[in-house]
Amino acid sequence: MANRFTMAQSTAAMRRWGPPAIVTLAAMAALTALTADAAAMQARPAPPTEATAPRDAGEPIMAIVSIKTQQVTFYDAEGWILRAPVSTGTTGRETPAGVFAVLEKDKDHHSTLYDDAWMPNMQRITWNGIALHGGPLPGYAASHGCVRMPYGFAENLFDKTWIGMRVIISPNDAEPVEFSHPALFVPNREAIAAAPAKAEALAREAEEAAKTADEAKKAAATAKRETASLTASLRKLEALKTRADAELAFADKALAAAKKDEAKARAEDLKQKAAAKAADLGTQLDTAKADAKSKLDAAAAAKDAAKAAETRKADAAKAASEAKLALEPVSVYISRATQKLYVRRNTHKPWADGGEVFDATLEVPISIRNPDKRIGTHVFTAMARNDAGLRWTAVTIDNGDDAKDALDRITIPQDVLHRIAPTALPRSSIIVSDEPLSRETNYRTEFVAVLNNQPQGGFVTRRPSVDVPVASGNDWGNDGFGFFFQRNWNSQPGNTRPRAGQYNQPMQQRWW
Repeated sequence: MANRFTMAQSTAAMRRWGPPAIVTLAAMAALTALTADAAAMQARPAPPTEATAPRDAGEPIMAIVSIKTQQVTFYDAEGWILRAPVSTGTTGRETPAGVFAVLEKDKDHHSTLYDDAWMPNMQRITWNGIALHGGPLPGYAASHGCVRMPYGFAENLFDKTWIGMRVIISPNDAEPVEFSHPALFVPNREAIAAAPAKAEALAREAEEAAKTADEAKKAAATAKRETASLTASLRKLEALKTRADAELAFADKALAAAKKDEAKARAEDLKQKAAAKAADLGTQLDTAKADAKSKLDAAAAAKDAAKAAETRKADAAKAASEAKLALEPVSVYISRATQKLYVRRNTHKPWADGGEVFDATLEVPISIRNPDKRIGTHVFTAMARNDAGLRWTAVTIDNGDDAKDALDRITIPQDVLHRIAPTALPRSSIIVSDEPLSRETNYRTEFVAVLNNQPQGGFVTRRPSVDVPVASGNDWGNDGFGFFFQRNWNSQPGNTRPRAGQYNQPMQQRWW
């Protein structure tokens, strides 16, 4: 109404003013329109474009996807190195915001869910089908939950990333900022320098302990077989001795019952033979028992030695595996929801179904001050070594405390710090979050945490991983890792109500 009213007034005025005024007013209107367009263009952010840092790039340490600006940025130890537009999930199939890591890479992946759709240079970040891959980019969110990148960018990136590389998906723009705090790990240079030799020595000890245990096991098995045959021989001798004693007793009775000399002579002869036989068998039995006792004692000793050797083997394997893991960057996850601290390291052992196995043998309760107050989600990453030990950055993707206040509220047990900090390496990380670990965290993942206050359509509608083996710290292969089957733990609150097709079918490989 206001616009029509203004236009009517302007038309009436132009009739009164005549042609010169009309020209002037038209020029003013055009100038006003140009000014408005320029202001609108200035206010509207430019669409993201591919970019490469003007320097030599190092190994990428993390990727940050911004759902708000539809952009992904990769960072090495010195800053950003690659940047590109992306297309994330549409409404109802949103890409989940949270903390992930590269779990598997497939150069020529085809979807098993979307009509064999081509997803080149796929880098999986959850086993229920969220991944980075090459795809069409219409300039807005358009995927079914994955993060599409330009085809050429994804191809160029594929060989640069590594299993376990951090992928952060943020609802808004986020970037790593330089950060320091007393709670961050301070490595010991001497411990780091000695770690490779220590790992090598412990690996040799574990190998020798395994060989000794194998030999002791064989010796115990041989002793067991020998005692088994010896026991059978003893039983046979005991039966023969019992029979001989019975024959001697019968001969005694026959002799006592004999009336005639001829009968007495036969009975006496029978008794002498039975007595000799019983005496001989008695001697054999006594000798066999003495021999058996020494062999049974030796077999028991062999069994005890084999048991002790197995214990030494397990201890040596555990020490060797821990020393080997100390050569890897460590990831720590601290959850306000569970009041626990979790530790993971990549073993680099391939799993038959794809991906690599992550060690998850450390999980301890921790103290968080004001546990009912939100803490946010923060990712602290050791980017490189420096004079103080490690240079850290912080990325915050969910509001709560700022990064410093978040760490101020947490008390990490000293024994955990002593176990982890001395050999902490670049690419090590500490994640602090209000969230529990996602149900997608399992034996083939680094940490997976999803923000529950953000849409998760593309995540929750996919079939979750079901019963999976989780590292238990017992023997597995030759490196001391063990796995037991358990149900997924720490499911995301709010996602436990079954959705159509979510829980009623078993997990299958690469379901997407």
